[in-house]
Amino acid sequence: MSKVVMITGAAQGIGAEIADHLSKNGFDVAIADLEPQASKAKEVIAKIEENGQKAIFVPVDVTDQTDVASAIDTVAKELNGFDVMVNNAGIAKVDKFEDIDPKDLELSFKVNVFGVAYGIQAAAKKFKELSIHGKIINASSIAGMRAFPVWATYSATKAAVSSLTQAAANEFAPDHITVNAYAPGVVGTTGMWDEIDKKMSEINGKPIGQNKKDFISTIPLGRTVKPNDIANIVDFLASSAADFITGQTYAVDGGGLL
Repeated sequence: MSKVVMITGAAQGIGAEIADHLSKNGFDVAIADLEPQASKAKEVIAKIEENGQKAIFVPVDVTDQTDVASAIDTVAKELNGFDVMVNNAGIAKVDKFEDIDPKDLELSFKVNVFGVAYGIQAAAKKFKELSIHGKIINASSIAGMRAFPVWATYSATKAAVSSLTQAAANEFAPDHITVNAYAPGVVGTTGMWDEIDKKMSEINGKPIGQNKKDFISTIPLGRTVKPNDIANIVDFLASSAADFITGQTYAVDGGGLL
């Protein structure tokens, strides 16, 4: 019998890659994302079905506690089970500290921190209801382990995710519910680095592109992160091989924090 996973922010990018990987490992997948992402989710669902698994799209706003709980109820009912929750949805704001906008600060915490907290709450409740030794996997970042310039807001939210992960792991251990997190370095296939590079250029005067080259040169394994790298660690954390691991945040950064 297939296991069931719900992945937030899975209509594209890293979330879509995680969905593809887990479906290849026998998971039926709920693609949970904002309603406007439904058309993009169709492509992800098609790949999952090609992999021989069931998939559904579940509209959800992770900043709404009730909405998250309702989405998990829907997933458990429509896919006939619920085993793994991946709190992947997140946003990144890049600004010099003195330019941080209150609205951006609030939205970042609502999505990256509140969204993860609500996902943990609702998933743990459903696991207990179903008597499942479930797994919760959260999206942190290496920026949550070592704060970066022009990334203060993002760094703070991701540090909070690691703390939530530890606290939840402690509380839910008696129920055999594990809670872990993955912490990617900068993903080279997103436009985030272009924005960081531009902001850093304004601060240190280096030409556009130089800050990105300088950063990559500090990575021992010599490149930025690929979505596949992140999906691989989620594969592991969602598997039975990780049954005795909880409260951990795993850096996926090619050794960049060394």
